[in-house]
Amino acid sequence: MARAATSTDDVFINCPFDPEFAASFRAIIVAILICGFRPRSARELDDGGQTRIDKIERLIEDCRYGIHDLSRTELDDKHNLPRFNMPLELGLFLGAKRYGGKHQKAKRVLVLDIEQYRYQKFISDLAGIDIHEHGGEPIRALREVRDWLANVTRRELPSADRVQRIYEAFLGDLPALADALEFDPDKIPYVDFMRIVARWLLEQPD
Repeated sequence: MARAATSTDDVFINCPFDPEFAASFRAIIVAILICGFRPRSARELDDGGQTRIDKIERLIEDCRYGIHDLSRTELDDKHNLPRFNMPLELGLFLGAKRYGGKHQKAKRVLVLDIEQYRYQKFISDLAGIDIHEHGGEPIRALREVRDWLANVTRRELPSADRVQRIYEAFLGDLPALADALEFDPDKIPYVDFMRIVARWLLEQPD
Protein backbone atom coordinates (compact mmCIF):
# COMPACT_ATOMS: atom_id res chain seq x y z
CA MET A 1 0.00 0.00 0.00
CA ALA A 2 1.32 3.45 -0.92
CA ARG A 3 2.24 5.71 1.95
CA ALA A 4 -0.07 8.63 2.53
CA ALA A 5 2.27 11.60 2.65
CA THR A 6 5.25 13.11 0.94
CA SER A 7 8.01 14.77 2.92
CA THR A 8 7.86 18.56 2.70
CA ASP A 9 11.60 18.67 3.41
CA ASP A 10 12.76 16.16 0.78
CA VAL A 11 13.89 17.28 -2.67
CA PHE A 12 14.39 14.64 -5.35
CA ILE A 13 17.34 15.42 -7.65
CA ASN A 14 17.17 13.90 -11.13
CA CYS A 15 20.27 14.94 -13.04
CA PRO A 16 23.28 13.62 -14.97
CA PHE A 17 25.93 11.90 -12.90
CA ASP A 18 28.77 12.35 -15.39
CA PRO A 19 31.97 14.26 -14.52
CA GLU A 20 30.97 17.24 -16.66
CA PHE A 21 27.88 17.84 -14.53
CA ALA A 22 29.50 17.03 -11.17
CA ALA A 23 30.08 20.66 -10.18
CA SER A 24 26.45 21.57 -10.89
CA PHE A 25 25.22 18.49 -9.03
CA ARG A 26 27.23 19.53 -5.98
CA ALA A 27 26.01 23.12 -6.23
CA ILE A 28 22.40 21.91 -6.28
CA ILE A 29 23.01 19.65 -3.26
CA VAL A 30 24.62 22.44 -1.25
CA ALA A 31 21.91 24.96 -2.19
CA ILE A 32 19.22 22.55 -0.99
CA LEU A 33 21.01 21.97 2.32
CA ILE A 34 21.68 25.67 2.92
CA CYS A 35 17.97 26.33 2.40
CA GLY A 36 17.08 23.77 5.08
CA PHE A 37 15.87 20.92 2.87
CA ARG A 38 17.15 17.38 2.38
CA PRO A 39 18.49 16.33 -1.03
CA ARG A 40 17.45 12.87 -2.22
CA SER A 41 19.10 11.10 -5.13
CA ALA A 42 19.43 7.67 -6.68
CA ARG A 43 23.06 7.95 -5.58
CA GLU A 44 22.01 7.25 -1.98
CA LEU A 45 20.57 3.84 -2.87
CA ASP A 46 22.51 0.61 -2.47
CA ASP A 47 19.95 -2.08 -1.72
CA GLY A 48 20.52 -5.28 -3.65
CA GLY A 49 17.01 -6.43 -2.76
CA GLN A 50 15.34 -3.83 -5.00
CA THR A 51 15.55 -3.07 -8.68
CA ARG A 52 16.84 0.39 -9.57
CA ILE A 53 13.45 1.51 -10.88
CA ASP A 54 11.79 0.39 -7.63
CA LYS A 55 14.28 2.47 -5.67
CA ILE A 56 13.67 5.52 -7.81
CA GLU A 57 9.90 5.12 -7.57
CA ARG A 58 10.15 4.96 -3.78
CA LEU A 59 12.28 8.11 -3.72
CA ILE A 60 9.81 9.94 -5.95
CA GLU A 61 6.95 8.81 -3.75
CA ASP A 62 8.72 10.22 -0.68
CA CYS A 63 9.53 13.66 -2.05
CA ARG A 64 7.24 16.68 -2.27
CA TYR A 65 9.72 18.54 -4.49
CA GLY A 66 11.60 17.44 -7.59
CA ILE A 67 14.48 19.03 -9.50
CA HIS A 68 14.94 17.56 -12.97
CA ASP A 69 17.84 18.51 -15.23
CA LEU A 70 17.54 17.68 -18.93
CA SER A 71 21.01 18.81 -19.98
CA ARG A 72 22.15 15.48 -21.36
CA THR A 73 20.51 14.90 -24.74
CA GLU A 74 23.62 14.37 -26.87
CA LEU A 75 24.72 10.94 -28.10
CA ASP A 76 27.30 9.22 -25.92
CA ASP A 77 30.69 8.34 -27.34
CA LYS A 78 30.48 4.62 -26.59
CA HIS A 79 27.05 3.64 -27.93
CA ASN A 80 26.10 6.64 -30.06
CA LEU A 81 22.78 6.80 -28.21
CA PRO A 82 21.22 9.44 -25.92
CA ARG A 83 20.63 8.92 -22.20
CA PHE A 84 16.94 8.65 -21.36
CA ASN A 85 17.15 8.27 -17.56
CA MET A 86 16.41 11.93 -16.82
CA PRO A 87 13.30 12.23 -19.05
CA LEU A 88 12.04 8.89 -17.69
CA GLU A 89 12.35 10.01 -14.06
CA LEU A 90 10.73 13.34 -14.88
CA GLY A 91 7.85 11.41 -16.43
CA LEU A 92 7.52 9.26 -13.31
CA PHE A 93 7.45 12.36 -11.12
CA LEU A 94 4.84 14.09 -13.29
CA GLY A 95 2.80 10.87 -13.37
CA ALA A 96 2.84 10.67 -9.57
CA LYS A 97 1.71 14.28 -9.41
CA ARG A 98 -1.08 13.72 -11.95
CA TYR A 99 -2.41 10.34 -10.89
CA GLY A 100 -1.42 9.99 -7.24
CA GLY A 101 -3.45 10.76 -4.13
CA LYS A 102 -3.84 14.22 -2.65
CA HIS A 103 -0.34 14.28 -1.17
CA GLN A 104 1.23 13.25 -4.47
CA LYS A 105 -0.79 15.90 -6.29
CA ALA A 106 0.92 18.48 -4.07
CA LYS A 107 4.27 17.74 -5.71
CA ARG A 108 6.15 20.67 -7.22
CA VAL A 109 8.60 20.41 -10.12
CA LEU A 110 11.62 22.42 -11.29
CA VAL A 111 12.88 21.55 -14.78
CA LEU A 112 16.39 22.76 -15.61
CA ASP A 113 18.23 22.79 -18.92
CA ILE A 114 21.16 24.48 -20.57
CA GLU A 115 18.82 26.64 -22.67
CA GLN A 116 15.25 27.58 -21.80
CA TYR A 117 13.59 26.54 -25.07
CA ARG A 118 15.92 23.75 -26.17
CA TYR A 119 13.36 21.15 -25.03
CA GLN A 120 11.21 22.02 -28.06
CA LYS A 121 13.69 20.10 -30.22
CA PHE A 122 13.65 16.84 -28.28
CA ILE A 123 10.66 16.69 -25.90
CA SER A 124 7.98 19.03 -27.19
CA ASP A 125 5.33 17.51 -24.89
CA LEU A 126 6.79 19.71 -22.15
CA ALA A 127 5.24 22.75 -23.82
CA GLY A 128 3.61 24.89 -21.15
CA ILE A 129 6.10 23.91 -18.43
CA ASP A 130 8.43 26.71 -17.35
CA ILE A 131 11.96 25.50 -18.12
CA HIS A 132 14.70 27.23 -16.11
CA GLU A 133 17.97 27.88 -17.92
CA HIS A 134 21.35 27.52 -16.19
CA GLY A 135 23.69 27.58 -19.17
CA GLY A 136 25.72 24.70 -17.73
CA GLU A 137 27.00 26.99 -14.96
CA PRO A 138 26.90 25.63 -11.37
CA ILE A 139 26.27 29.04 -9.79
CA ARG A 140 23.30 29.71 -12.05
CA ALA A 141 21.90 26.27 -11.18
CA LEU A 142 22.38 27.02 -7.47
CA ARG A 143 20.55 30.35 -7.74
CA GLU A 144 17.71 28.85 -9.79
CA VAL A 145 17.22 26.16 -7.15
CA ARG A 146 17.21 28.65 -4.28
CA ASP A 147 14.71 30.97 -5.97
CA TRP A 148 12.43 28.11 -6.95
CA LEU A 149 12.39 26.66 -3.43
CA ALA A 150 11.53 30.08 -2.02
CA ASN A 151 8.69 30.39 -4.54
CA VAL A 152 7.08 26.97 -4.16
CA THR A 153 7.48 26.58 -0.39
CA ARG A 154 6.91 30.21 0.65
CA ARG A 155 9.50 29.65 3.37
CA GLU A 156 11.82 32.45 4.39
CA LEU A 157 15.13 31.37 2.87
CA PRO A 158 18.58 32.95 2.65
CA SER A 159 18.91 35.20 -0.38
CA ALA A 160 20.47 33.82 -3.55
CA ASP A 161 23.49 36.06 -2.94
CA ARG A 162 23.92 34.64 0.56
CA VAL A 163 23.51 31.04 -0.64
CA GLN A 164 26.15 31.68 -3.28
CA ARG A 165 28.58 33.18 -0.74
CA ILE A 166 28.13 30.23 1.61
CA TYR A 167 28.64 27.79 -1.25
CA GLU A 168 31.81 29.52 -2.40
CA ALA A 169 33.15 29.50 1.17
CA PHE A 170 32.44 25.77 1.37
CA LEU A 171 34.30 25.15 -1.89
CA GLY A 172 37.28 26.99 -0.42
CA ASP A 173 37.28 24.68 2.62
CA LEU A 174 36.48 21.46 0.73
CA PRO A 175 40.05 20.37 -0.10
CA ALA A 176 41.05 20.50 3.58
CA LEU A 177 37.82 18.79 4.65
CA ALA A 178 38.36 16.02 2.12
CA ASP A 179 42.03 15.63 3.05
CA ALA A 180 41.17 15.24 6.73
CA LEU A 181 38.93 12.30 5.82
CA GLU A 182 41.38 10.93 3.22
CA PHE A 183 39.08 11.54 0.26
CA ASP A 184 39.98 12.83 -3.16
CA PRO A 185 37.95 16.10 -3.16
CA ASP A 186 36.77 15.38 -6.71
CA LYS A 187 35.64 11.82 -5.94
CA ILE A 188 33.80 11.97 -2.63
CA PRO A 189 30.92 9.46 -2.55
CA TYR A 190 27.46 11.04 -2.47
CA VAL A 191 26.51 10.04 1.08
CA ASP A 192 29.88 11.17 2.44
CA PHE A 193 29.62 14.46 0.57
CA MET A 194 26.21 15.06 2.13
CA ARG A 195 27.63 14.44 5.61
CA ILE A 196 30.59 16.74 4.97
CA VAL A 197 28.35 19.59 3.81
CA ALA A 198 25.87 19.15 6.67
CA ARG A 199 28.62 19.06 9.31
CA TRP A 200 30.37 22.08 7.79
CA LEU A 201 27.13 24.09 7.75
CA LEU A 202 26.52 23.33 11.42
CA GLU A 203 29.95 24.67 12.29
CA GLN A 204 29.45 28.00 10.50
CA PRO A 205 28.63 31.14 12.51
CA ASP A 206 25.15 32.58 11.95
